[in-house]
Amino acid sequence: MAKFPTPIERLIGEFEKLPGVGPRTAERFVFSLLRKPKADLGALGDAVTHLRDTVTTCAVCHTFTDTSPCPTCADTKRNGTLVCVVAETPDMMAIEKTHGFDGKYHILGGVMNPIDGVVPDALNIRSLMDRVKTDAVAEVLLALNPDLEGETTSLYLARLLKPLNVKITRLARGLPMGAELGYADEITLTSAIEGRREV
Repeated sequence: MAKFPTPIERLIGEFEKLPGVGPRTAERFVFSLLRKPKADLGALGDAVTHLRDTVTTCAVCHTFTDTSPCPTCADTKRNGTLVCVVAETPDMMAIEKTHGFDGKYHILGGVMNPIDGVVPDALNIRSLMDRVKTDAVAEVLLALNPDLEGETTSLYLARLLKPLNVKITRLARGLPMGAELGYADEITLTSAIEGRREV
């Protein structure tokens, strides 16, 4: 069977390591790049190289940012007594696009999944508990995907937060079981935020 030249095979292999990218998509990426001018490839390579050098995590909410605290945490106009807990930064950005939430965020860095080795200690749970205890947080909105891992994590967090005398809510109507926040439209997410309910 004919094989691509080694540099092409190597780059295909690197693209395949990305989530949701299979062999065919990786090939399309590589051949698309081969048709680009060399300057465009240089800009892409430079952006990838400097990604880890310039992006850090916010010391408060753990989102990816180039400043710490991030602009959302530093915004004094936002409601600091309301904290929305999401799994990853794209979930936070999906909620931000709705313009229907004026609180602050806490990014867990994933959800509990013992099969994949993601246990509570691997998530940003301890810092969430510290925030609730020290920052006068009145409400924690659990905005995790309505799938098995998200539900398990939400129940675990609710159990930990209950003794802290904080209102615990979660996204309600509009998000079907098994849906992912990052793919929900703004209207659905706005409805889910407005219809949140106490756990």
